[in-house]
Amino acid sequence: MNTMSEQQRIAVQGRQKMTPSEAFVETLVARGVTDVFGIVGSAYMDALDLFPLAGIRFISVAHEQGAGHMADGYSRVSGRHGICIAQNGPGITNFVTAVAAAYWAHSPVVLVTPETGSMTLGLGGFQETEQLPIFSKITKYQAHVNNKARMAELTARALDRALLEMGPAQINVPRDFCCGDIECEIPPPLTIERGAGGEKSLNEAAELLARAEFPVILAGGGVVMGDAIDDTIALAELLHAPVACSYLHNDAFPARHALWCGPLGYQGSKAAMKLIAQADVVLALGTRLGPFGTLPQHGLEYWPRQAKIIQIDVDATMLGLVKPVSVGICGDAGRAARALAARLQGRVLACQANRDARLATIAAEKRAWEAELDGWTHEKDAWSLANARESTYMHPRQMLRELERALPDDAMVSTDIGNICSVANSYLRFDRPRSMFAAMSFGNCGYAFPTIMGAKVAAPDRPAIAYVGDGAWGMSFGELQTCVRESIAVTAVVFNNGQWGAEKKNHVDFYSNRFVGVNLDKQPSWAAVAKAMGAEGHRIDKLADVGPALRAAVAAQRQGATTVLEMMVTRELGDPFRRDALALPVRHLAKYRSTAAQTS
Repeated sequence: MNTMSEQQRIAVQGRQKMTPSEAFVETLVARGVTDVFGIVGSAYMDALDLFPLAGIRFISVAHEQGAGHMADGYSRVSGRHGICIAQNGPGITNFVTAVAAAYWAHSPVVLVTPETGSMTLGLGGFQETEQLPIFSKITKYQAHVNNKARMAELTARALDRALLEMGPAQINVPRDFCCGDIECEIPPPLTIERGAGGEKSLNEAAELLARAEFPVILAGGGVVMGDAIDDTIALAELLHAPVACSYLHNDAFPARHALWCGPLGYQGSKAAMKLIAQADVVLALGTRLGPFGTLPQHGLEYWPRQAKIIQIDVDATMLGLVKPVSVGICGDAGRAARALAARLQGRVLACQANRDARLATIAAEKRAWEAELDGWTHEKDAWSLANARESTYMHPRQMLRELERALPDDAMVSTDIGNICSVANSYLRFDRPRSMFAAMSFGNCGYAFPTIMGAKVAAPDRPAIAYVGDGAWGMSFGELQTCVRESIAVTAVVFNNGQWGAEKKNHVDFYSNRFVGVNLDKQPSWAAVAKAMGAEGHRIDKLADVGPALRAAVAAQRQGATTVLEMMVTRELGDPFRRDALALPVRHLAKYRSTAAQTS
């Protein structure tokens, strides 16, 4: 436990003599940094030595990718910087996947990348590589310390830009620039107030909403990141408009609210899809309208082609990029929602005339979707039916429904990429923001477990649960060491169906069940592995045990224990991510013709 004084937590004031390491650490202190994820390395050891006295906890991880994901989860829960650091060369290249995931999640992750010494750079020395080009396309800002006297200035700028542009920033430091004497002043944090948008575009949007007979709000990640839930609720209630959540942002509107209708996108809510299909005006609030979140699903082409689209995003380059818009507003989601509500307040709105009918339609669609989910106990394609008949394990959908029912109200859930994790999108509902964390459009395996660990560090009093397929678990279970060593108590729900399910579905649909590399046979008992690594582990193979096991694991978090729940499920497979992603195979060479698509 850190017992440093409050005085020690305050960055030094005024221009002073210090070392570059001191300047770096004091800049972190000035930004309120209290946690850094990484693996120890000689390249930054002089700065690391100062962390304890600066009140910064260094969390030593098993793999640098895990450190990057932990920084991502930390930032997404806290709204503050997530910091990761590692040894130059191979330690830094291990950050790449995590930084790319953070880029597409709009997370203010700051990667500190110590570099080969300035006097040997370019000579092909030990652990040398060019570290700026590697991250140039997956960061919002990069700073290279070209003079040790600029350490505080450039570190501060990277930290400020990460929050300003809501994405990863890199501070690259030649290792020999940590030592020596400099004189500098620690820059104060830069605070930029975001506005509601242009007056003309806000007025145009208000006019469209005033004339709308069936307005629908699509709440995106900007609502969460901008702390705009209350503003979104107020505007929705003024319009009596149903609210859908954008793909993998199920926490962008409270599920218990009567106007909530669930997420769009893969394995989303049919209620949300059917309601937005009826819209004459869609208010896309705080969303870039990513292509993966508006694709057909459940056989429904739900995006309303004739509707007027109002898109609000803080990044002007996102406006109209994916979907044509009638009005684009570059503004903060909450401030824009308040500005629109102010313009609509007291006016006669076209949607008031049919309010009761629309509210009845919303309620009916939600009831129908819940009833369908209750009856959707298993997948119904031929492959899934045959495999379920031969198995004594749980149906994935029934298991997910039981997990949903057992989730605490304040739970944080991270989801990995994969078939069952993606099907979980139908069953994840939240009443508070900063509760759901997915790999977003980067879609990398091994994301969920380290991300929920970072979230737990940022919010230690909230239950933290990761949904992980057994394939992705093979990539990330090493971080159990970190949980035990660093006392980070989380729960991993591992879906064990012995396969890479998302890719296997493609083999079933397009390659006549010719399975190559998708079966994960001869796996260890993941529950036993967890116990061997110092955590708790339980194998669950009966539906009646799912809810009690999750509740017990959450209770164990309060006692400091990490638990792995190994869910034994059938090899049923939900719909593929995109039916248009592949085509039936064509073969021209005689030796491969037996693998061509068979047509009757």
